Amino acid sequence: MCQVVPASVHICSLAINQWRTRRLGGTRMKNFDGLSEQEILALAISLEEEDERVYADFSEGLRQEFPATAAIFDGMRLEESSHRRRLIDLYRRRFGEHIPLIRRQDVKGFVQRRPIWLARPLRLEAVRNQASAMEEETRRFYERAASQARDASIRQLLDDLAQEERSHEYRAEELGKDKLKADARSQEEEARRKLLVLQIVQPGLAGLMDGSVSTLAPVFAAAFATRSTWAAFVVGLAASLGAGISMGFAEALSDDGSLTGRGYPWLRGLVCGFMTTLGGIGHTLPYLIKGFTVATTVAIAVVLMELGIITWIRHRYMETPAFSAAVQVALGGAIVLFTGVLMGSW
Repeated sequence: MCQVVPASVHICSLAINQWRTRRLGGTRMKNFDGLSEQEILALAISLEEEDERVYADFSEGLRQEFPATAAIFDGMRLEESSHRRRLIDLYRRRFGEHIPLIRRQDVKGFVQRRPIWLARPLRLEAVRNQASAMEEETRRFYERAASQARDASIRQLLDDLAQEERSHEYRAEELGKDKLKADARSQEEEARRKLLVLQIVQPGLAGLMDGSVSTLAPVFAAAFATRSTWAAFVVGLAASLGAGISMGFAEALSDDGSLTGRGYPWLRGLVCGFMTTLGGIGHTLPYLIKGFTVATTVAIAVVLMELGIITWIRHRYMETPAFSAAVQVALGGAIVLFTGVLMGSW
């Protein structure tokens, strides 16, 4: 359920970032091998509490869009809470009531996690990747801690927790079978599709339509006015880049996505700007051909292909009837193209 990409890859990238942070900040930490059994238990309690709160944040962040997956993380949170209570019980029996605060950033070898509140809105795949990395890191911690412990009761508990963390992924899958029924899965897939449309397809489609249609007039006007393929190419390139920058900023500044669910503004801006530029560049590149007639013929063919792609995207993702989408796109493109040719022929 939670394994999307190898967790070791995710852990490795996080470890590199943490190493850089420590080098720059000069943070003083203790080696894991130098921890006493009391410190190991205190650290384990802190780690379980952190994991419990992370799973709670995952659950809360996914509850509105993915309620069934949120229920899975609720179950994982309860499991981490159970681990923490068992650790606290053993700590009290062996070392008393006071538990020193020892955190992951105080000990060498742990990866740095990005705060959940900075990662809103949560992406389902990213959450599953992080959960998988958390499980692997915690399992490795308990295995190493158990090998270092000398007290039989401490080693036994750490071994047990290592085994439970090893099977955590499988228990999550079993919980998923109970929580994610067929209708729940279909509902979450539909929710993911809607998020894809809101955050990627809509800004990309807006950019592609603007770039493909709005640049037709200046490109073909320059081509027919000068009969120079190079002049048409320069005008088309300038129009495409200018439109891409303008559309990118306009989309990024339209809203921050917190209320609309449209995701990160910078991502929407990049998608919109890139697709705008791509839409204009498509029918501009043929004017690198020296022959005017050949270049114009190829450019018109590219325009027809661009309009066909726009029609398919509108039909596939925006649920616009195919005929209606084709008529709207073709009519708009034809009007702009005719305007450019007419202006250039005067």
